[in-house]
Amino acid sequence: MYRYDEFDRDFVLARVDEFRDQVTRRLSGELAEDAFKPLRLMNGVYLQLHAYMLRVAIPYGTLNARQLRMLAHIARRYDRGYGHFTTRQNIQYNWPALSDCPDILAELATVEMHAIQTSGNCIRNVTSDQFAGAAADEMADPRPYAEILRQWSTVHPEFSFLPRKFKIAITGAEHDRAAIQFHDIGLHLKKNDKGELGFAFYIGGGQGRTPFVAKKVADFVPEADLLTYTTAILRVYNLHGRRDNKYKARIKILVHETGVEELTRQIEAEFAALKGGELSLPQADIDAIGAYFAPPALGERPEGWESLARWKKADEDFARWVDRNVHPHKHPDYASVTISLKPIGGIPGDATDAQMDAVAAIAEDYAFDEIRVTHEQNLVLPHVALADLEPVYRALQAAGLATANAGFITDIIACPGLDYCALANARSIPLAQEISERFGSAARQAEIGDLKIKISGCINACGHHHAGHIGLLGVEKKGAELYQITLGGSADEHSSIGEIIGRGFEPEKVTDAVEKIVDTYLGLRLADAETFLEAYRRVGPKPFKEALYGGSPAEAA
Repeated sequence: MYRYDEFDRDFVLARVDEFRDQVTRRLSGELAEDAFKPLRLMNGVYLQLHAYMLRVAIPYGTLNARQLRMLAHIARRYDRGYGHFTTRQNIQYNWPALSDCPDILAELATVEMHAIQTSGNCIRNVTSDQFAGAAADEMADPRPYAEILRQWSTVHPEFSFLPRKFKIAITGAEHDRAAIQFHDIGLHLKKNDKGELGFAFYIGGGQGRTPFVAKKVADFVPEADLLTYTTAILRVYNLHGRRDNKYKARIKILVHETGVEELTRQIEAEFAALKGGELSLPQADIDAIGAYFAPPALGERPEGWESLARWKKADEDFARWVDRNVHPHKHPDYASVTISLKPIGGIPGDATDAQMDAVAAIAEDYAFDEIRVTHEQNLVLPHVALADLEPVYRALQAAGLATANAGFITDIIACPGLDYCALANARSIPLAQEISERFGSAARQAEIGDLKIKISGCINACGHHHAGHIGLLGVEKKGAELYQITLGGSADEHSSIGEIIGRGFEPEKVTDAVEKIVDTYLGLRLADAETFLEAYRRVGPKPFKEALYGGSPAEAA
């Protein structure tokens, strides 16, 4: 797990003192907003539509109970009693007073947390698989390498002022749960035919107004060369990335305009010049950081299998929750548990202070004091004995956190939209709530099966609509909100960008349109086992366009 060393402690405390002085000068009028803006962004403070917003870093989404309790305390004391977990595995507070932000950062520092590099044109929080270190299908735990990248990139003197923000994700399994192909750098931790660990490197993925799936530039880079190859990529980007137009400043545009072959040639040349130098990772250092992530002592708990079967037979709701929210673990007597932050009709990703405290207590009692934040805006208990699933479920149920919908149509990703964001064109939250309520019945969700809806309130795509099986993008047309629908997006190992299906829909018509899409899928799928994405890739957009627009070419244009 992420641990402070002496440098971290001293640096974070010095940054808090520095920011406290900056806030004091801003509130007194000595510092104008234009001068203050880059300073507050360096400390994770945004100015939203109605208030300031503070984004707190959760490296690779890993927390312990003490840290989660502090996040609950911040929500209770300084905000409106809740926090919003984000697609970068961080947490945001939407209503802090600017005058309180230094105190919040000082309190976070007492539990080894901060808000550094959660904004700005720097390397942001490195994200990873929420089941890392526990997943049954994992080749190796990617989090030690995420921690190496975190330590290396924090206030890196060469890469603190890049052409644009820079995002890295890493997975250690063949099934990609970290969306690596939609990142500036995506890393797939793997083994070669000799059994040695290394990385496939992807670059240039991203969403926003110009979405791209990343291109592979290296199939296997030895683990000792992780920082060397990453540096080579960033140096090429830092040198050639555009600074004259922020809409064309991401590395995805550089890849597109330069071509992946030429860019790979330049990266390889830079890598050759750096290889064998001070950036090479000694095995002793890799092992030392890897020791931070040693799995807990998982004792044998074979009685869990019999107990689990008995509980599932006795309680239909519990059985549904196990089927959707409980995932295979490396150890046969254990499982990983997804805690849905998507209650039917609720706000995706929000958790109250009381709910955060409840999850912290459950993690201490049943999950070896470990919690994960997912990029799909849920929480995970990575190590839970099968024998403890029933009491965990009851505790989650008491906290309003036992919704059995992981991966279902109501497990919606949504950005804050026009309810909070000054950049948004349309609301995301009310639409997510309406869709959730429409499809909220357990039987309806089970009939539909796996289906990911993702909603963005503007073209910046913070709700990842491009990667949704059904994506909804809020746009503005003649002063009114309108929603564009895309179909067929995916953020796994077979990533794809959703296709625009036709003209947009008014807010009051969107949920009906989604239902037509779902009913069309149910009518054409070959069998219950064929998912929405599989069916869409088989038949293409035509039947869905006909269902939505009646086959009119003008309507579907």
